[in-house]
Amino acid sequence: MTAQLIEKILKEIAASKLLVVGDLILDNYIWGKTSRISPEAPVQVVEVERDELRLGGAGNVVNNLQALGCRVAVASVVGDDDDGRKLLELFERQGVDVAGVLQAKQRTTSRKSRVLASQQQMLRIDRESTEEISAGEQSQLFAFIKQQLPEVGAVLLSDYLKGVLAPELLQQIIELCRKQNIPVIVDPKGTDFSRYRGATLLTPNRREAEVATGVVIRDQASLLQAGEKLLNEQQLDALVLTRSEEGMSLFTETGVEHLPTEAREVFDVSGAGDTVVALIGAALGVGAELNDAAQLANLAAGIVVGKLGTSTVTAPEIINSYSRRHSLADGKILPRKELASLLDPLRSNGKKIVFTNGCFDLLHAGHVKYLQQARQLGDLLVLGLNSDSSIRRLKGEKRPLLEESERAQILAALDCIDYLSIFDEDTPLELLQLVRPQILVKGGDYLPDEVVGKELVESYGGRVELIQFVDGKSTTNIIDKVLSRYRDGE
Repeated sequence: MTAQLIEKILKEIAASKLLVVGDLILDNYIWGKTSRISPEAPVQVVEVERDELRLGGAGNVVNNLQALGCRVAVASVVGDDDDGRKLLELFERQGVDVAGVLQAKQRTTSRKSRVLASQQQMLRIDRESTEEISAGEQSQLFAFIKQQLPEVGAVLLSDYLKGVLAPELLQQIIELCRKQNIPVIVDPKGTDFSRYRGATLLTPNRREAEVATGVVIRDQASLLQAGEKLLNEQQLDALVLTRSEEGMSLFTETGVEHLPTEAREVFDVSGAGDTVVALIGAALGVGAELNDAAQLANLAAGIVVGKLGTSTVTAPEIINSYSRRHSLADGKILPRKELASLLDPLRSNGKKIVFTNGCFDLLHAGHVKYLQQARQLGDLLVLGLNSDSSIRRLKGEKRPLLEESERAQILAALDCIDYLSIFDEDTPLELLQLVRPQILVKGGDYLPDEVVGKELVESYGGRVELIQFVDGKSTTNIIDKVLSRYRDGE
């Protein structure tokens, strides 16, 4: 993902409208300081300095969307009480239309009061109703939602199990959106995820996924088991499983992609799930690719957990964070479709494109010399890098030694490489079909007829070049040397 693409998506999000349906919560933050223990009981005494009310639950999803500049419609049910009126006032101050928020006399508006001192959350007090809303209220909400759908790019369902998203209403919403080809993104809760069956995408955290599947996520295998079980059993298009400091994993029918965390420091994870569902929903609502939407959400979540209290992120914060954390080298690492569209005008302008591919596990001098020689054959060098899974299939379960993101970063830092794309297939043929290089380069240990893609490249007038590797320089030799030296305790 590039800075240009991030800016494009965020600009389109700012011009869009989305619908948020779910449980609204009044978040009460009580800030103070503590310096003594109570004489009445062994507890700290907090001297209150300020008291703040914020929109929480589905309201924080609305906050995140508004921070990005988009228009938001909201549908929910709150109590006909003082907290309910305060909550509506907060919406109105922000210019949010509350026509879809019903007030019910029999309900207590959800309120979470958090006591914070010395940058630590010390206590939380909850007041709430959790019973399902009535059939009549469900009908009123559905009528409002149906009225809003022609204007929105996506529907975001924020479930905190407070009774607004009753199973019958959930299925009505999902079925209607499916018929109208509108993405439905759900932040789920509870043990029974069948209530969300048929949604476009769910965004559970690790613990929520464990509870819903009965699979304890301890390692890669159990993570895959839980994710695939949710994806298949609930008939989802995709699943984003958030894993705290380990980032998030994107599951689709074609496989899984792991996105490392973007957070540098974590102060407060409250509300991070709201940020993820807001960013993914907003991006999908403007037609962004699923992988790009997940990466954008991952970046935003990394920002919000560095703030204290349920917070939001703005477009400039996202762009600035990306710029700080991603060097020029990252701009070279592109998904294949984006790479192909970038190369088309260069090829039309007469640029000679050179392509090579490989694992490049433990980069050494032989690799560098080979790549430098390849670059000298044309105007730009495109590298196809084997993914971790493809290397395991080729070289066994003990390889690679460096994961694909690290190998890509190291290679992209070389001046001789202009662009890099990771491929997961056993051969780079599909990537070659998009890149369409004039020169295909492989090592001198190949015979010309053994080079994958030779017929393709020659079919449009290109050619294959073989470059000799430096004798004695290989990853295998490095591994053998390390094992030999340290096995004997040298």
